[in-house]
Amino acid sequence: MNRAERLARDAATAAEVRAFQTHPDVVALRIERVRRQVDWMCWSGIVLGLAFTMTNVQGFAAAGVPPWSLPWIAAWVLDPTVSLVLLAILRAEQVTARYQIQTGVWVRRAKWFTLAATYVMNTWASFAAGSVASIVLHSVPPLVVFVAAEAISDLRERLTDAALQAVNGAAVHVNAPAVRKVFADYLADARAAWSADVEITPAWIRQVTDCSRGLSPKLAKALRAEVGHE
Repeated sequence: MNRAERLARDAATAAEVRAFQTHPDVVALRIERVRRQVDWMCWSGIVLGLAFTMTNVQGFAAAGVPPWSLPWIAAWVLDPTVSLVLLAILRAEQVTARYQIQTGVWVRRAKWFTLAATYVMNTWASFAAGSVASIVLHSVPPLVVFVAAEAISDLRERLTDAALQAVNGAAVHVNAPAVRKVFADYLADARAAWSADVEITPAWIRQVTDCSRGLSPKLAKALRAEVGHE
């Protein structure tokens, strides 16, 4: 195989790879992978943020009671109660957003209420003490959870839109050129079209294979060598 044939083969391989890379199903698969990464990172941040608030909420609920008393132990239940409701709502929105189903107004109200309750209980002692640094410290985690909880729903919907557009061919060039044939493919076409009474010329090669003018002499030479018409 000479240099031109190798280049033709490499060009055909590159065209084939590009055609698959821009295929709607491949693009949609990549979007789904990004969706999983976004979900995993957002969920990790939300869970870590809620875990950070647990101690402060317990301190808020157990203020003034002796450690390890029954009210002190029960105070540890308050934060998981609120957090589990919030996580259940976010988990449900993960599914509804995927299929672009709008939830009712009470779903959003419940989400905002649980987030607001977590923020208030987490920062109450800091506001009471008047410590700006403590307020900032204990405000950041619940506010991050609040912003992430709102943003993750929109992100899922937009990623769903992107996946649907990819599948429908609206966001990718699905009308890309067909995969280019390599030298062996053209030669196989010419071999199939040849008969003993045909003179193998570059013009005839172009006629039966629709190859380029530059490639037709090489194909004619290769076919003549095969059939013994040197």
